[in-house]
Amino acid sequence: MMVEVLVAVSIIAISIIAAMAVSQKAVQVSRQAVHTSQAAFLLEEGVEAVRITRDNGWGNISALSSGTTYYPGFTSGTWTLSATPSAIGIFTRTVEVASVKRDGITGNIASTGADDPGTKLITVSVSWQEGGMTKSKSLQFYIMDIFS
Repeated sequence: MMVEVLVAVSIIAISIIAAMAVSQKAVQVSRQAVHTSQAAFLLEEGVEAVRITRDNGWGNISALSSGTTYYPGFTSGTWTLSATPSAIGIFTRTVEVASVKRDGITGNIASTGADDPGTKLITVSVSWQEGGMTKSKSLQFYIMDIFS
């Protein structure tokens, strides 16, 4: 009888430990999914921030230096891009601007050709720490001076 009780207690203990391990992994996966979704929304918001900055005046975009990291911020009722780092909770959102070249014959964007001052390649990135690792998502798009 003592052996039966010992076996039953062992089986129950192993079952409880296994259930706790599965629950812990489920919470971790759920947290990762939430962070990934939040990062996607922050990417979309970053794209809109760049578009609004462009809509406020092409000079806001054309004055940005290629290769410099900028951070979107909402100040004085509108979006701006500044070199001052900022974080949104666990997330860091950055914007980088690159010059664009156009083929002289076709007018298409190309790796060689004349510099197009009316078009910029924008990369919006969101990064965060999770599980001792840095995770990141990025989105690239072209923005043009459509108002001149």
